[in-house]
Amino acid sequence: MANNTRARRQVRKSRALGIALTPKAEKYFERRPYGPGEHGRARRKADSDYAVRLREKQRLRAQYNIREKQMHIAYVEAKRQEGQTGENLVALLESRLDALVLRSGFARTMAQARQMVVHRHIMVDGQRVDRPSYSVKEGQLIHVHPKSEKMAPFQVAAAGAHQAVLPDTPGYLDVSIEKLQAKLVRKPKRAEVPVTCEEQLVVEYYARMA
Repeated sequence: MANNTRARRQVRKSRALGIALTPKAEKYFERRPYGPGEHGRARRKADSDYAVRLREKQRLRAQYNIREKQMHIAYVEAKRQEGQTGENLVALLESRLDALVLRSGFARTMAQARQMVVHRHIMVDGQRVDRPSYSVKEGQLIHVHPKSEKMAPFQVAAAGAHQAVLPDTPGYLDVSIEKLQAKLVRKPKRAEVPVTCEEQLVVEYYARMA
């Protein structure tokens, strides 16, 4: 029952934000490509500039399933780094351990990837890591703990089942799905990251809120 409730909530959020946050939500979204509620099909009045920037920030945040505080910390770090702040922001979020567990095909959704990390099933360079926000560095190896490999969810993943419903493995990851291993070979490039976002609007949102 809890899983069904969570799935419905994700579908509703997906329709509200105009993006599919899970494979199940994508199926619903194809059939009902409009907002939730009885007025979902109604033509909306034009949003203000603030509303547009806010929604874009919410869309990016939802795709990584993170809290506002985590999002703001990532923005501050992205602004501190050299280069385009928006591209830096996406690269930082994409380098989170839970995000890379999902991109590697070990999990079907970001929520499941987070759960795998929190429950200490995931290792980085031979060490268990239980923080979804852990920032993976170039060259580090992500892999499933040997004692967890025989568990049903990881057996499903090792057979490539999740990769069939997820976007293609991005070029910054070298994945051996049958071994449940993935290496971050380089910093993610914005064009390769499978998220729907106008990151410059997110940067503008935070800049104007400062």
